[in-house]
Amino acid sequence: MQIISDEKIKEFSAFLDSHNFFYVIGHKEPDGDAIFSCLGMETLLKTKKLECQLLSAGPFKRTEIKNKAEFFTNTPKRLSDEERKKAALIILDCSEQSRLGDIYGDLSNLDTYIIDHHKTAEATQNSIIDATSPATACLVQQLYEKIVGVPSKETAEQLFFGLCTDTGYFRFLGTDSAEVFKGAARLVECGANPRSTYETITGGRAYNTRKLLGIMLTRAERYFNNSLVVTYETMDDTKKLGQEGRDSDALYSLLLATEGVEAVLFVRQDTDHSCTAGFRSRDKIDVSAIAAKFGGGGHKNAAGLSVEGQLDEVIQMILKEFSKTMMQ
Repeated sequence: MQIISDEKIKEFSAFLDSHNFFYVIGHKEPDGDAIFSCLGMETLLKTKKLECQLLSAGPFKRTEIKNKAEFFTNTPKRLSDEERKKAALIILDCSEQSRLGDIYGDLSNLDTYIIDHHKTAEATQNSIIDATSPATACLVQQLYEKIVGVPSKETAEQLFFGLCTDTGYFRFLGTDSAEVFKGAARLVECGANPRSTYETITGGRAYNTRKLLGIMLTRAERYFNNSLVVTYETMDDTKKLGQEGRDSDALYSLLLATEGVEAVLFVRQDTDHSCTAGFRSRDKIDVSAIAAKFGGGGHKNAAGLSVEGQLDEVIQMILKEFSKTMMQ
């Protein structure tokens, strides 16, 4: 992980100093990194005595972030024309406007700063984009430590949680992660508890999620000399078993642990005319490049997308892109 340069720290500090109200937002269908990065940023702003509002299009489906929904709203605070001149938008864990949801329409003309770590994100003016960082929470931690100082126990817990969710509790880190562990150690010194964080991330799953996991495993099919596993969820599945507390991480982990498997594709029919898809890979396959072909994005080994179409046709379209990589 690279360290944020002093130049970027000054740029972000100047951005804060030039505004007095901030909307803070992450991507729709938020995960732990998006939510806890926003919470960490809120604390940074409030410590500097700057007013802000946390926004999210939701829904808060994941068990580990459900209790944070009360701190967010999907309705931006109304500001007068004069107030908007000094207002700004901070986007965390996302750089694509489409991933913010309908909320963005009311905020599109505001001065904006983007902080993101996805490989498919593109650097713009007023942005910190670092694909070497395993989580946006790591970037927020650096900003907090440089601008505010040592985080409180609560803030350390929030940033540690964001880091853990996006690294699969450190399972996805490699030999270039020394700075990540140094940062994690500082958060533990401030009071973050690795054991309780792990229990919160992995525990409390509803029984229906176990049933759904079984269905996904039963449907799994292998392609390209058994190196790609594909499974799916129908609208009937969602209606019967619900959409709360999903455990897609367990699905990906189980399938990627299978001998010979290099990548996993999961597709869900969300509406009559649209699907979402999640990708995971072990090492060599860059799934973010495949997701980007359909307007999605993410990291080399973890990505996602939303696309118009029916399950069968969407799966076939994505398989066609996988073939270009896996049949070489």
